[in-house]
Amino acid sequence: MMLSKLRIAALSAIFTLAAATTVIPVDPPTSPQCCKTVIRSDEFIVTELLADLGLSLGNITVPVGLGCSPLSILNGCGDLSVTCAPPTVNLLNLIVINCILVAS
Repeated sequence: MMLSKLRIAALSAIFTLAAATTVIPVDPPTSPQCCKTVIRSDEFIVTELLADLGLSLGNITVPVGLGCSPLSILNGCGDLSVTCAPPTVNLLNLIVINCILVAS
């Protein structure tokens, strides 16, 4: 399920654009997340969204979770259960990086 372009544009509008691009570090996946979708970081929608936020993953291609929220025992997951790198940049859990699917 892809996020709509309108939703991406609306989410981008809430962030202040940075003049310089910040490279996000890619840490090992240790953070349980529930994501709407997981796609490669070199997909157009991801590169454009990160660029709009003044962010980059550099030359690294990793699975990226979109529309994510932290997973806990109390809130379950109706979408994709994944383990991702802990967020190092506050993206309101909309994007998390280095995600691997958790076997159900």
